Amino acid sequence: MPIYEYRCVDCDRSFEALVRPNDPLTYCPHCSGSRLSREMSVFTSGVSSSTAQAPPATVKSGGRGGCCGGACGCG
Repeated sequence: MPIYEYRCVDCDRSFEALVRPNDPLTYCPHCSGSRLSREMSVFTSGVSSSTAQAPPATVKSGGRGGCCGGACGCG
């Protein structure tokens, strides 16, 4: 069941709606308008490379394996 983002043409407000396959038409929760445009969701628009960062690597101490512990040959 996808969650879509909409903008109401009548009141110019944005909202999210859970859309089930057999549900009737979606209406604006603010003004009950039915003239809606679907907006690009944050989850489907991607992430720019300047904000996407890998989590910090875990460094194991004592040389017992794992990355930077000597087992992979990096350290």
